[in-house]
Amino acid sequence: MTTRVQLAVVMDAIESIKIHKDSTFAMLLEAQRRDWNIHYILPHKLFTLDGQARCHAASLSVKDNPADWFTLGAIQEMDLSGFDVILMRQDPPFDMEYIYATYALELAQRQGVCVVNNPVALRNMNEKFSITNFPQCCTTTLVSRDLATLESFIDAHRDVVVKPLDAMGGQSIFRISPQDANKSTILELVTQGASRTIMAQKFIPEISLGDKRILLINGEPVPYALARIPKEGEFRGNLAVGGSGRGVPLSEKDRWICGEIKTSLLENGILFAGIDVIGPFLTEINITSPTCIRELDAQFDLNISSMLFDSIDEILKNRH
Repeated sequence: MTTRVQLAVVMDAIESIKIHKDSTFAMLLEAQRRDWNIHYILPHKLFTLDGQARCHAASLSVKDNPADWFTLGAIQEMDLSGFDVILMRQDPPFDMEYIYATYALELAQRQGVCVVNNPVALRNMNEKFSITNFPQCCTTTLVSRDLATLESFIDAHRDVVVKPLDAMGGQSIFRISPQDANKSTILELVTQGASRTIMAQKFIPEISLGDKRILLINGEPVPYALARIPKEGEFRGNLAVGGSGRGVPLSEKDRWICGEIKTSLLENGILFAGIDVIGPFLTEINITSPTCIRELDAQFDLNISSMLFDSIDEILKNRH
C-alpha cells in the first residue's frame, strides 16, 4: 500500500482568498485530486523548540465552490519534519517576519522535507533585485536609496519607473520624468526619506501590450503567458490594480530570457517561479508566491499545478 503524501501549505488566511484567481488554491485542488493529506499553516503558527521546527496546523479539504471552498480540521501541534512537502506560499511584504519563517523552513529542509521554494533562495533572491544578475535581459536599471543618484538617473533617462524592492501587486510604483513637479516628493516617499533602497528602471513603452507573467517549473516555461494589460489611463498592468489578463503564447524572446535564467533557478532550488517580461525585457523573478495559474489553466485548458506536482513527485521518488 502506498503511503499518502503529507503536504503542508504555509499561506495567508484561506478565508480571505479569491479562489477564481488564487494559485495556491489551484495547488490545493490538485493535491486533493492526488489524495495527498493536506495541512494548513498560517505563517505565525511556525515556531522552533529546542532546535526543532514545529507548527500548529489544521487538516484541510477544499472544493471549487466560491460559496464554500474549504473545511478545516482541529488544530494540532506538529513537527515540520513529519511532512513530505511544504509549500511556502505566503504573500509579501517580504519583511523580517518572513525571513524568520524561512529559518524554520530551512530546519525542516535539513531534515529531508521538500520545501518549495528553497527557503535559502527565498532569503537570497529578492524578486526585483535578482534581475540585476541578468543585465543582458533587462532595461537600464538602478538600485539605490540615494536621492541624488536617483534624480540623476531620472534626468539621464527621462522616463523612469520607481518601485520598492519588497512589495507586490503594483503597490507604490510610480512613473517619473525630470519635469515632474512631484519628483522629489515621490522619491522621498518611496525611499522613506532615503532610508529604503528602491529600484528605478527606464520606462518600457511596450507595457501597453501587457506585462507578461511567465511561469517556470523546474526551469522550464509553461508555453503560454498571461499578458496583464493596463486599464485606460494606467501604466501598471497588475491585476490587483485593475489590469486585464489575456493569455498569449511565448515569443522567441520570452524563451530566450527563460533560458538565460534557467541555470540560476535550478542551482538555487527554485522549483516554481513566475517571471515578469515587458516587451523584450525581464523585470522581475517572482519566487515567493507566483500567481496566474488559474487564469492560464482556464484560457488554455491546462493543469499547471499537475505539472508542478509531477516535479515534486520526482523529487520525492529520488529521495526514497
